[in-house]
Amino acid sequence: MISRTDRRTAFAAWRQPRAILWATAGVVALGFLIALEIAARHYGQQGPITNQAKEVIFTPKSGPLLYGSMALMMVVLTWRERLIATGVAVGIDIVFSLVRWAVDAETPAGYGYPFGNGALWVMLGCAVIAVTRRTGRERALLLKGVGLGLLLVAGRKTGDTWLLITAKTRPTVLDQYVATADHALGNPSWLAGRIVQATGLLGAHLLHWVYIQLAVAAVVVSLYQLRHVAVERRFPSHHLVRTFLVIGLLGPAIYMIFPVVGPIFVYGSDGGQWAVADLWPDTPPPLDAPHHMPFNEVTPRNCMPSLHTAWATAIFIHSRKGPRILRFFGVFWLITTLGATLGFGYHYGADIIAGVVFTLTIEAALRSQARGWDRSGIQLVAHGATVFVAFLLSYRYIPMQMAELPWVFGPLLILAMLSVIYAYMRTTKRWEPKATPAPQPEPQPELV
Repeated sequence: MISRTDRRTAFAAWRQPRAILWATAGVVALGFLIALEIAARHYGQQGPITNQAKEVIFTPKSGPLLYGSMALMMVVLTWRERLIATGVAVGIDIVFSLVRWAVDAETPAGYGYPFGNGALWVMLGCAVIAVTRRTGRERALLLKGVGLGLLLVAGRKTGDTWLLITAKTRPTVLDQYVATADHALGNPSWLAGRIVQATGLLGAHLLHWVYIQLAVAAVVVSLYQLRHVAVERRFPSHHLVRTFLVIGLLGPAIYMIFPVVGPIFVYGSDGGQWAVADLWPDTPPPLDAPHHMPFNEVTPRNCMPSLHTAWATAIFIHSRKGPRILRFFGVFWLITTLGATLGFGYHYGADIIAGVVFTLTIEAALRSQARGWDRSGIQLVAHGATVFVAFLLSYRYIPMQMAELPWVFGPLLILAMLSVIYAYMRTTKRWEPKATPAPQPEPQPELV
């Protein structure tokens, strides 16, 4: 039982400004999820809250993500508690699998991993334990761990609903503008598409697996960054999950402003009757005057910027402080993600460079917020935001000029991206704590 003194202590903690800030953020997040649920219901689909609640009982859509989220939650637990939590999760999944086998329940199409319920049950159980059995800082730490895990899952569900809304509310797309501007970069999606085709099934399967398991890669890097939480009893001021969530929150808002579906749909076979022509990846699109074009209400408008590139760039950045194998992992995931986004025809080259700038700007803002805003942080964020907006405006309003002068605008686009990369590296290097030499003992006078 929790004593009256503990209740007073907990109430006093909630009155602190930081606790009020977290509570306000929680209320805003809940309101956002409810709004998305209502919007999805308006279009005859289930929203993020319903989809997440269904996974308590029904077959989860992404078992690896649920176990990755549970692994993130367990950074606040001791090794003994981690073993217990893992055993409970696996046991629950075995029970669920036996029940589904007994009733001959089929796994729905698109649900490749018929497990994950146990991980979700463990996270929800830890939330109950935090509220009923923990007090003070231990309760707050466990709730933060649970929140971290559930936020990663909720982000996935929220993203799915956002994509539905972009398809329903943006009947026309700007692909012709981006495809025309992409001539300045040499149409990299067409080149990458032919390369992927040349690699055969092995290369395509590898890239596809990397593409769909991006969140699991983020968990791997995050687990390294948060490995000391259980000992230090606090989270670091900045880590990869924060960047991942902010990218996922802001990116779909850009989709609403700049709806693009991708070359495989507008210039390839996947577009069906809505495609301009079946050109990808063999023939680059012709240089015609671009215009808004109608498209179906199913395909998400999720190209500008490329969030897969943005997330892979964030993984690469946060892996730089790890051991050599983690650094190699970050490089591998970035390169293969770029190969998948371009090689499968999901993105244009213009989307890729915009995604890199988008990530560096968000990362700079989050790091500035964690360390305290100063002039260098404000200048870095303003630089990145200016370049990103300039990209969008140039793609929309001068694509023909860019395509007609590729030797001018192509290098300009790359140099603009490189300027943000250089500014980020130079500024964040100055932010690194300087190593101070240990004081040397003063020489003692010799005794005569």
